Amino acid sequence: MNKNEVKATYDMFTLKNVDALNEPFEQFQSNDVLSPQHFTEEGDILFRLNYPYSATYIDASKKQLLIPSTFAVIKVQVDFFLPEYVAWYLNTTFVKKELEKAQSGTKIPSTNKGTLSAIPIEKLDLEKQRNIVQLYKLHLQEKQLLTSLIEEKEKLFQAQTNKVLQGI
Repeated sequence: MNKNEVKATYDMFTLKNVDALNEPFEQFQSNDVLSPQHFTEEGDILFRLNYPYSATYIDASKKQLLIPSTFAVIKVQVDFFLPEYVAWYLNTTFVKKELEKAQSGTKIPSTNKGTLSAIPIEKLDLEKQRNIVQLYKLHLQEKQLLTSLIEEKEKLFQAQTNKVLQGI
């Protein structure tokens, strides 16, 4: 048996999937069948351990994805915190500045699970957490719409430019 033989192909989570909607996942070909611990589960939070630090909540559309070693998996005590709230909180400027203070590495700043677990999370009642999550989802949706609008405006500009140039 060839030890380089591909035994399984997995969808893999990448940085471009953090806030993106409908962004295709990269494919990872493995010469081993990987155990379930290497894959996302709904309700997890993935946190990128090197710069730019970012957290993402794993919903149903992002479950069963291979987790790269540059991400830490965070499991949340749902009695106290909504995972979506924790993901939002970890993306705040305050947390990013705290991580920068404790970062290691010279060319590519990075952090570790110990530093990450030491960050205090503002405990709000669950209703306030839900409100923040809803506001954050609206914010992400607006960003996606603005990105789409910019892309469409670019296409319109290119079409108009081509028309003008063809008329010369």
